[in-house]
Amino acid sequence: MKFEKGDFWKYISLSVLGMIGSSGTIFADTYFVSSRLGTNGLASLNLVISVFGLINGIGMMMGIGGAARYAVWKAQGQDEKANESFTLAFLGAAGAGVVFFLAGLFFPEAIARKLGADSDILPMCSLYLKTILCFAPFFLFNHLFMAFIRNDGNPKLSMCAMAAGSLANIILDYLFLYPWNLGIFAAALATGLSPVIGLGISAIHLAAGKNQFHFTGSNGKLLELRKVMALGLSAFVNEFSSSVVLVVFNLLILKTAGNLGVAAYGIVANLALVISAVFTGISQGIQPLLSRAYGKKDMEQIGDLYRKGTKTAFLVGVAVIGAVNVFAPVLVSWFNGEKNEVLQIMAQKGLRLYFTGFLFVGYNFVTASLLSATEKTAFAFVISFFRGCMGIIIMAWLFSAIFGADGIWISFPFVEGTAVLFTKMAGRSHIPSEKRGGKRSRRLLPGGIPGKQLLLPKSIVQKSGSVCQKPADGYRPPDSGYTYSRDGREGIG
Repeated sequence: MKFEKGDFWKYISLSVLGMIGSSGTIFADTYFVSSRLGTNGLASLNLVISVFGLINGIGMMMGIGGAARYAVWKAQGQDEKANESFTLAFLGAAGAGVVFFLAGLFFPEAIARKLGADSDILPMCSLYLKTILCFAPFFLFNHLFMAFIRNDGNPKLSMCAMAAGSLANIILDYLFLYPWNLGIFAAALATGLSPVIGLGISAIHLAAGKNQFHFTGSNGKLLELRKVMALGLSAFVNEFSSSVVLVVFNLLILKTAGNLGVAAYGIVANLALVISAVFTGISQGIQPLLSRAYGKKDMEQIGDLYRKGTKTAFLVGVAVIGAVNVFAPVLVSWFNGEKNEVLQIMAQKGLRLYFTGFLFVGYNFVTASLLSATEKTAFAFVISFFRGCMGIIIMAWLFSAIFGADGIWISFPFVEGTAVLFTKMAGRSHIPSEKRGGKRSRRLLPGGIPGKQLLLPKSIVQKSGSVCQKPADGYRPPDSGYTYSRDGREGIG
């Protein structure tokens, strides 16, 4: 798991490509279902898609949380603890998979009603939901193994697993819906088979004996699972937030524009999923590098990676907003198979307003990845919970009451922008790249390894500016993870 200088772009690009391919699963469903089954089919799919956010969110929580902890232990040479992280994450995913499977078998219609399905689309919703929930264990394990394989030094295979599953889904969607005309069940089946194929690709890493992660006895340490989940909690909230937004927006739009309005939001939401996948790819791609640097306590590298990540995300956001404002009519027409003029106008306007939020989304995603990788789980959760749950629910309701339908669309960029401002103001003590005053000084990492520059207060730096004096007993440099004692020893704080 040795990372080289050019690995930033390697990990980012492969992760982004893989996530775009993965998002193609829903994108393909939306395109083929809207073309073949019309407005009701699109509305049905949009209501059910919110469940994907929950399934994928839990998969990412177990995968990214476990893999981040695994990478840190590996960097510190703690192989047994690294393997324990994998085992616990696997058990957590298995338990969640059983719950989803049982829900799909026994409660699909009740869940569909809770999501807002009326009598016109309830049969479609229930059938799609039942099929997807029964395949949930495969979705969870697919996220788990892709995250661990990426952190195991093989991001290319992780990307191929995502892309292969998505490509298979697109092909099967076409075959099932057009030549064979199997209806909404076909779309769900094609989607459910996607992670099965992805797992088959991931198995190559294990079959070739390249995996450094293995099963080990938990030794009654199942309570340690909460630490795995804590590291992946912000990833869960970021992913699950899409489901929260879907449900809230669907219910609000349903009251003002009926099923046609839900269909319009379905177009916006599914295009947004593709763009969100790009930012998820950036944050997931940078995570192994951040975890590795954190395991070595290389704070300068962490700050450098974070700055590169946020700048990349910002440039992508600018490009996305520009493209949407130019090509909105074309993008909406892809999903408007019935050429409904009202649907076209509603979706175009919503697309331009809603997508303004992607100027800020990338910063929030990369920041969440940094905070999780450096075990700042509490602050990561606060940011993710505000932008993904509490903030968007309150603002969508408030803005819809004040501005009508337009208020629903602009609540998303408002909340994302507010999250950026809050992080900038409140996150200085949590983000290593933020300068807080003082002079930079060289220090030694454990074992006498020359360390990178670390920001220290002027009071503990010699006037020569190059050699650090022994700090006061109990002094803890900001974000260093170490506490100094009078005898000169360093220990993990």
